[in-house]
Amino acid sequence: MIKIVVIHGPNLNLLGLREPEVYGALNLQQINDRIQELARREGLEVRIHQSNSEGVIVDHIHAALEWADAIVINPAAYTHTSVAIRDAITAVRLPTVEVHMSNVHRREPFRHHSYVSPVVVGQVVGFGPESYTLGLLAAKRTVEEQRR
Repeated sequence: MIKIVVIHGPNLNLLGLREPEVYGALNLQQINDRIQELARREGLEVRIHQSNSEGVIVDHIHAALEWADAIVINPAAYTHTSVAIRDAITAVRLPTVEVHMSNVHRREPFRHHSYVSPVVVGQVVGFGPESYTLGLLAAKRTVEEQRR
């Protein structure tokens, strides 16, 4: 069974309340339920974490090394600022998919740069909550290809 850690970054605990015109009306629990449902259908084991703290996110990435085959991460605002998260992803050497609900490339210029993108296998942006499910499927496919 493929094991994937899903990590939600800062302010994503406010989904459903936070800028629904950008992020939609679903709250984080509803998104997590969709992730878990897809994981059941695809035969995946998934663990989901959310933190507003950069260090805790780094800890979750490190912990993935002990358990997971891949990581799906939405670093949120840390995408544009965190060398620590980038370095953690590089250090664990697990295939990682970066996801964003909004299309960061169509937003403010400071959101166009990602410290994470150069060290992940791919990026899914702009599909709302479906960015997570697409990211999960991409992570699964990447692990399957590595195992062949």
